[in-house]
Amino acid sequence: MKTKTAMLGAAVVSALLVLSTPLMADSTATVDLTPQLQSAGLDIDNLRAVEVGGIVILRGRALDAAAAQRAGTIAEQLGYTRVANLIQVAEIPDDARIQRIAERKLALQRSLDDCNLHVASTGGVATIVGKVHSELQKDVALDIVRNIDGVRSVRTDFRD
Repeated sequence: MKTKTAMLGAAVVSALLVLSTPLMADSTATVDLTPQLQSAGLDIDNLRAVEVGGIVILRGRALDAAAAQRAGTIAEQLGYTRVANLIQVAEIPDDARIQRIAERKLALQRSLDDCNLHVASTGGVATIVGKVHSELQKDVALDIVRNIDGVRSVRTDFRD
């Protein structure tokens, strides 16, 4: 008798799991809202907006709090009442610091010893100018500058 009850209990649990699986899958489906927010002309770097289970999650980096708040308002105007605005407000980049750190790091990189590179930065947009000898050197220089705090994007003007 005990065995039949245990088997019946296991069968009921299995049936409930099978029946509830489609409901669970639907409740965790994600909807990408990033294109709709980007088309609103928001000045937010790496903007990502997804809806999960009725909650819109906003991520990215804005230069001011007003842009981050505007993203939340636009999500609400799209009809979503629950918005988790996780957009970080970045400080205004210190261009002199970015230039100093970038040129120091590039000078210390052994694979760039025979290159003549200079960096300028305006509003966190770093520009690398100079002579390189290979695609690998271009990639290394880009990677170094791109990973400096405060750099929003990197432009290049390399000469071979």
